Amino acid sequence: MSAFWDDKFAGHTHAYGTEPNAFLVSQRHRLERGMEVLSVADGEGRNGVWLAQQGMRVTTVDGSAVGVQKALKLALDRRVNIRAQVADLTDWHWPVATFDAVVAMFIHFAPELRRDMHHAMFAALKPGGLLIMEGFHPAQRDLGLTSGGPPVREMLFDAETLAADFQGMDILELEEAAPVLDEGPLHQGEARTTRLVARRPE
Repeated sequence: MSAFWDDKFAGHTHAYGTEPNAFLVSQRHRLERGMEVLSVADGEGRNGVWLAQQGMRVTTVDGSAVGVQKALKLALDRRVNIRAQVADLTDWHWPVATFDAVVAMFIHFAPELRRDMHHAMFAALKPGGLLIMEGFHPAQRDLGLTSGGPPVREMLFDAETLAADFQGMDILELEEAAPVLDEGPLHQGEARTTRLVARRPE
């Protein structure tokens, strides 16, 4: 998969743009300067760099070395610092109880891996830590929408799936949405997504 993403991120264009995800921006009021934040599968860095611009201490991780290099370049251009790692999330040594917030935007795993990966995100949070997620809903495939997402329907998730995967967290927001995406050349147009904001209990 690293070769797949290296190819997608190759070239001068940022596949998903350089501006942060709109749902993440809408949650800015929940985030505080100085927070330790993990941005999962951060690609070319648009979300991690934005978080750093808001005064947070950011660690980003992605499976693509090309993406991570572009993330570091974007951080340099925006005059902020991020800690960026290249790692396959399925065998990464996930930190435990380390972060004040975990951000996971449009990351989709094979069905047999999804729950374990979501549990790893939960475990990476300190008590009281915040999880912010958005991903494609199965209706993205059912409706034939072309605004992004993996072609395999089973990799997408609905609200019920996230509620089950993150059982034990305090759900602050959980919704199925129909945004119009404008995130670089590969996320454009009408979409169906699932959004979650949850807090790890103290």
